Amino acid sequence: MMKKKSAYTVAVVGATGAVGTEMIQVLEDRDFPVGELVPLASARSEGNEVMFQGQTRPVKVLEHDSFQGVDVALFSAGASVSKEFGPVAVKAGAVVVDNSSAWRMDPKVPLVVPEVNAHALSEHQGLIANPNCSTIQMVVALKPLHDSVRIKRIIVTTFQSVSGTGKDAMEELAEQSRQLLSFGEAKVEVYPYQIAFNCLPHIDDFLPNGYTKEEMKMVNETRKIMGEPSLAITATTVRVPVFICHAESVNIETEGKLSANEARALLAAAPGIQVYDDPGHNLYPLPIDVVGTDAVYVGRVREDESVPNGLNLWIVADNLRKGAALNAVQIAEELFR
Repeated sequence: MMKKKSAYTVAVVGATGAVGTEMIQVLEDRDFPVGELVPLASARSEGNEVMFQGQTRPVKVLEHDSFQGVDVALFSAGASVSKEFGPVAVKAGAVVVDNSSAWRMDPKVPLVVPEVNAHALSEHQGLIANPNCSTIQMVVALKPLHDSVRIKRIIVTTFQSVSGTGKDAMEELAEQSRQLLSFGEAKVEVYPYQIAFNCLPHIDDFLPNGYTKEEMKMVNETRKIMGEPSLAITATTVRVPVFICHAESVNIETEGKLSANEARALLAAAPGIQVYDDPGHNLYPLPIDVVGTDAVYVGRVREDESVPNGLNLWIVADNLRKGAALNAVQIAEELFR
């Protein structure tokens, strides 16, 4: 854990990106005790500024000497940057919370969702990994159910927004939509195919087993976070033409019986979860309603009638906040709490 102070020097690596921008906003929203904010980015962002607490802060170029005096470094600049600069920051005395895939499966690095496994922070050696956005929202929703009746199998299909890829993808979706609605051709650059008015069952690279890296991240990260190395889980991840918020259809099979009403009660009482589930009034979580919020929203809770002990859930969360920035800041909060 970090030594408790009245204020901390906080570096944000990748400060001008979609998640880095959100990290700075979350630090302000949650009144994190920031004494000094150090926004860091690549040389192409030199000269840019970020807003924090009503003041502009110049973005500094990320260098090997950027972490002197830094207490906490929130990284969101890609795995290669994290691999190079994470250990540098730790050596300088900072605790690193890394949002990339660089350290997630390293057995020496805790992979943490505070509502699920905050206890793992006690084992950190300076580096802490922030899980994949889709994994985070799923395990938050599954934790109270697993604690009650023990989950033995998970089948998940995700519907992931383009913000998970970054600002370029968000701009491409907007531009392709304009082009197509003007009866033109969609210009394809970020994704292998047009994303506007389309769905791509392909997130990250394909692996020899036919799954994508994103799908296997969900499998392996879920097992690590939940402390269940043999948990049966399979995933299909889909990119959809939504700007922000990921949605997931999750089917679970449990060892004990849990009715839909019992599941709703457990979910409603759990930290970080909002239950929106009233089909009679068309009430269920929608990405457009969840943008900018911090909770994981769960609806369409119903029993799977094809197996004795099964449930279906619809899970939606803002992938830039709980799926990335918020979870990273919550980890930092836990460290000094």
